[in-house]
This record gives sequence, structure tokens and C-alpha cells, in this order.
Amino acid sequence: MYQVGELVVYGAEGVCRVAAIGPLEMRGAQKGTDYYTLTPLYGAGKIFIPVDTNVSIRPVMTREEAEELIDRIPEIPEEIYENNNPRLLNEHYQALLKSYDCVDLVRLIRAIYAKGRRGRRLGQVDERTFKKAEEMLHGELAAALDIPPDQVKDYICRRVEAMEQV
Repeated sequence: MYQVGELVVYGAEGVCRVAAIGPLEMRGAQKGTDYYTLTPLYGAGKIFIPVDTNVSIRPVMTREEAEELIDRIPEIPEEIYENNNPRLLNEHYQALLKSYDCVDLVRLIRAIYAKGRRGRRLGQVDERTFKKAEEMLHGELAAALDIPPDQVKDYICRRVEAMEQV
């Protein structure tokens, strides 16, 4: 069970802070059930989920785990998925996004980036997925590294470049 004040990753919503734990006094809430009240770290609103939910919720990675992941980025393969059918392409991308796994997100970002580097214009599905994967990954890395999300990309580039010079 998470504690009030703790940072968690809640599905595609991203990084949230546990604001409260307990029963809810609102319509639709199950009586006798405790809920997490989550506030998105980089967004507005509140999210209410039962404590015993099956939805993906996990602690935010530590600073050490974030730095280790960034150090591994050059080794994570670019597995480009080519498909002219936007529905099948979207299904493939959604499966990776819904794993909520940072290595899968890096793999997805690298694959779409490499696809664009080959001179081929990216489609809407590619662009939308790239943006979502980057948003999810950068949100968690920002929380773990205690920096704003818009500084994560530069942080990654500097760290990877420094490793390549060693």
C-alpha cells in the first residue's frame, strides 16, 4: 500500500502524488472501500482509484534507476515496426505504451525516431505515439531526477554524450 505524499506512476496518466487514502463520500463510490486520491504531478484534476485495483500503479523509479536507464539508452535496440495499416501500427504501439515500462518507452521512442531519420515522413500514428511515449518517459524521469520535464531531453543528451566521450 502506498502512503500519502508518495509519488506513483498511474497508467498512462503518468506521475501522480498520493494525496489521500480512505473511503470516498461521493456518488458511485463503493461503501467500505478505501480509495487512493491521486493528483497528477504535471496536470490538473484528481483521480480516485480503489486501493485494491488491478490497474497499473507502481512507485516512481529512484534517481539511481533513472540514471541507470539513461546510461543504457544507447544499448536499447531500435525495433522499427513497419506497417502501412494505421490500425495495426496503432495496436502495436498501444501494446508498448500500455506496458508502462520505461525500457519499452525508450525502445518505442528510438524506433520512431530512427524511422523518421531514414527520410520517411512520419504519419499521424507515429507522431502521436512518439509524443505520448516521450511525455510518459520524461514525466517519470523528471520526477526521479527532480528536474522539470522540459529539461529531461537535454539531461539525457548531455549524459549520453558524456558517456560516449569516456
